[in-house]
Amino acid sequence: MRKLDHEFDLAVCGGGLAGFCAAVAAARHGSRVALIQDRPVLGGNSSSEIRVTPHGAANFHAYARETGIISELLIEERYRNHEPIMENGGTNSVWDMVLYDTAMREPNLTLFLNTVIQSVRMAEPLPEPPLPETRDGFYHRPSLHADGPGLIRSVRGHVLNSEIELTIAAHHFIDATGDGIVADLAGCQWRMGTEGRDAFGEHHAPEHASTDTMGNSIHIRARDMGRPCPFSAPDWAVHHADPAYFYEQGRVPGDVRGGFWWIEIGVPWHTIHDNATIAHELTRHALGVWDWMKNRDPNLKGHIENYALDWIGQLPGKRESRRIIGQRLMTEHDFWPDKPFTDEIAFGGWFVDLHTPGGLLADKSEPHAAQGYQVEGEMADRAFVGPYGIPLGIMVTKDVRNLMTAGRNISATHAALGSIRVMATTALLGQAAGTFLALNRRSSKPLGTLAERAANTNALQQALLRDGCFLPSAVNQDKNDLARRATIVASSSEKVSGVEQLEAGAHDGLGRWYVPERPEDELLTTRRAQWIAVATDSIKSVSVLLSNLAGKTQSVEAILCPVQSIWDYRTEPDAFVARAKLEIPPGGPHWIDWPLPDDHSGSIKPGTYLRLDLLPQPKVAWHLAQRKLIPGHPSAYAASPRLMRRYHSGQTLCFGIQPAQPCFEPGQVISGVTRPCRFTNLWRSDPNLRGPAWLDLHWDRQQTINVVELTFPGHLVREYHAYGPFYADPQTARDYLLGAWVNGVWTTLASCKGNYQRHRIHRFSVPVRTDRLRLIIQSTHGDPSAGVHEIRCYRD
Repeated sequence: MRKLDHEFDLAVCGGGLAGFCAAVAAARHGSRVALIQDRPVLGGNSSSEIRVTPHGAANFHAYARETGIISELLIEERYRNHEPIMENGGTNSVWDMVLYDTAMREPNLTLFLNTVIQSVRMAEPLPEPPLPETRDGFYHRPSLHADGPGLIRSVRGHVLNSEIELTIAAHHFIDATGDGIVADLAGCQWRMGTEGRDAFGEHHAPEHASTDTMGNSIHIRARDMGRPCPFSAPDWAVHHADPAYFYEQGRVPGDVRGGFWWIEIGVPWHTIHDNATIAHELTRHALGVWDWMKNRDPNLKGHIENYALDWIGQLPGKRESRRIIGQRLMTEHDFWPDKPFTDEIAFGGWFVDLHTPGGLLADKSEPHAAQGYQVEGEMADRAFVGPYGIPLGIMVTKDVRNLMTAGRNISATHAALGSIRVMATTALLGQAAGTFLALNRRSSKPLGTLAERAANTNALQQALLRDGCFLPSAVNQDKNDLARRATIVASSSEKVSGVEQLEAGAHDGLGRWYVPERPEDELLTTRRAQWIAVATDSIKSVSVLLSNLAGKTQSVEAILCPVQSIWDYRTEPDAFVARAKLEIPPGGPHWIDWPLPDDHSGSIKPGTYLRLDLLPQPKVAWHLAQRKLIPGHPSAYAASPRLMRRYHSGQTLCFGIQPAQPCFEPGQVISGVTRPCRFTNLWRSDPNLRGPAWLDLHWDRQQTINVVELTFPGHLVREYHAYGPFYADPQTARDYLLGAWVNGVWTTLASCKGNYQRHRIHRFSVPVRTDRLRLIIQSTHGDPSAGVHEIRCYRD
C-alpha cells in the first residue's frame, strides 16, 4: 500500500452539489482546497450514476431560482446539452463533464476521486463510541467530547483500485458526505429518524417519534426504439398486478421514458448500514415496475410496445440519514420566522416533502402524490413554504471546533429537512460554507465563535451577494462597490403599460408555457392576482382582459392592494388602494377599464408592487398573455382561504395600467438586489428602439477601476427543468462592450461575444482612471430589450 500525505486550508469530504459548491467557492476565495469524493464522478445524487435532477424554490415560486455557483453550472449544462431534461433518470454525462471541467479550471482546487474516508485523526483521542440510543424514539448518538469541542487534524482515505492510502490534513473540514461520515467519526452528536410532534410542535411531525427515515431510490430510463421491444422480467423481480397500487396510491408512471422518484425503499432497513440490501430490493421492484408497465398496465400496455429499458440505476440515491447537531437546530417553524435570521446565508422554497417511510412497501407513497398533487386547502397552507432564509448556524457543528456540514446532514429536524434537503438548496448551503471558511482561513478561533461574529456583521452576506447569490433579507451594501456612488443614465428605458393576449414576446425554448385552448380554461373559479410594479404615486386606471361566458352581464369584485414582494401570497393583505365591482358584458374578450378614485395616491409607494386581485366569478375568464411574459410581473391564484400560489409558473395575466410605469429605470442596476423581489430591480431598454442599448455610470470625480461585475436577466422565472436543450435565455446579453472615457475618448476595456451566462466578471490587468463607464449591449439571445440587474465596479 502506497501512502501519501497532503495538507490544505480546507478539506471538503463529499462531492455532491453541496460539497462541490463549497469547494469551488472556497477555492475562488483563495483557499487551497481538497475535494474528496468516493465516486468516479461528481454531483452526488445529480450525477449520471444516480440521475436525480436538481430541484429548488423556483418549482413553487416565480423568480426564485437559486443563483451563484449552482446557477452557473446549470446554465452551462443547458447550453451544452443536446437532450431535454427528464424529471429523473435522464441525466447524461454532459452534466458530469460540466462539473469536472469546472473543477479543473480552479487552480486552488485539488480533486481526489474514488477516495473513501476511513478514519479521522483528532487532536485528542476519542473514547469508544456507544451504540446510538433510541430512548427518545429516534436514533441519537451523544457527543463524545465531554470536555468541550474537539479538533480534527486529518482524515484518512483509501483510493479505490489504486492501492493508495491518503492522509489529508487541513485547517478546516466540511462534511458533505450526506451520511455525516466525518462528523460521526469525529465524535459529533447526531440524530437519525423522526421527531414526534411533542418535541417542537411541528405540524408535519407524526404524533410519536420513531427511527423511520425517508427512503433511498433508483431510477430507470426507457427509449423508443421504433419497433416492438418485448420484455420479460427475471423470476426474482417483484410481480405487480394491482392497478390500485400505482394509480390510487401515488405511484403513477406519468412519463413512459422512466424516472419515478417513488421507486423508493427505506423502512424496515437502515438507509446507511443496509444500503446494499436496499439496492437489491429496489432493483427487484424497478424491474417489476417496468414489467407491469409493458405487460399489464391497462393504461399503457400496447402504447409503449416500442419502448425498451435502456438504463437502470445501481447506486441508490439517499434522502435522509444522520443529521449532525449544530449551533442551531432548524425546525419547521423557521419557514415562517417572526424576523429574518441575522446569520441568513441561503434560502429555500421547496415544499415540505416528507416521503412515507417504507416507500414501495407502504400503503401509499409521499402524501402529496397520494392525494393526486392537489394544491388547494390544508396542503397549500402547511406544505408550501418560502422563500425563507436559512441560517449559518445549522452547518456549524456543536462538538468539533473546525468542522462544518453541508447538504442533507445539516442540523434540522426531520420535518424541516423535508424542504431543505433538495439539491439546489443544499448547493447554496455548500457555497455559503465554503465562502465562510475561506474568509476565515487564517483564524484559529472555533467556528462557533466565528459564526457568532458573522451574525453580527454582514461580511459573509456581502461576499455571497457579490458572488451572485440571493438572500431574501440582504441587499448590496458593499462600501467598496464604486457603482453605488455613481449616477446612472441609459440610452432608453421600457415603460410598462400592460400586456395584450397575443402580444409577441421572447421565451423560445422555455418549457411549461401554458397556452389555454379555450376561455373555459381561464375561468375565475378561485381568486386570481396579478403583480404590477409601480413607480409613480398616482394611477389613473387599471384594466383587465376578461370574457363573460354567461348570457348576461356579470360583475366581478376587484381589489388593488399594496404587497411586500412578489412572494406576498396573503389573500388578505394589510391594506388596499381601491375596491370596485367591474361589470362585464356577455362575450369577449373585453378590456374592462377601472378608473381609480382621486384620493388613492397616498396609499401607493413608488418602487413597490401593487397586486390586482379579482375575486371568484365562475362565468368570467381572465385571460393570460399567451406569448409574452413581462419580467417581474407574475400572477397567482388562491390555493386556500389564507394563501395564494403562483399561477401557471408565474406567467403574466392580461392587464393595463395608466399612466405607463417607468419601473425599469437605469437606477435599478444599483438597487442592491439582482432579481424581482420587492421591486423589479432591473433596467430594460425600450424594445421599440433599434440599435445597441447602453448604460452609463457617471462619477463626480475620477475613479480607479480594475474589476467590473455584471448580472444580466434570465434563468430566474422557472426551475431548471423548464429549459430546453442548447438553451440560452433570450433576456441575457449575447454580445456587449465595456468602455471608459479616458483622456477625452472612449476606450474599450472588454469585448464579449456569444455570452450566455447571467453573471460575468471582467478583470483588467491595468486599472483604468475614469469618471464615466459605459456598457453597450449589442445583442441579446432574442429579447428586443437589453437588460441588466446589477453592475458593480471595484478597485481590488
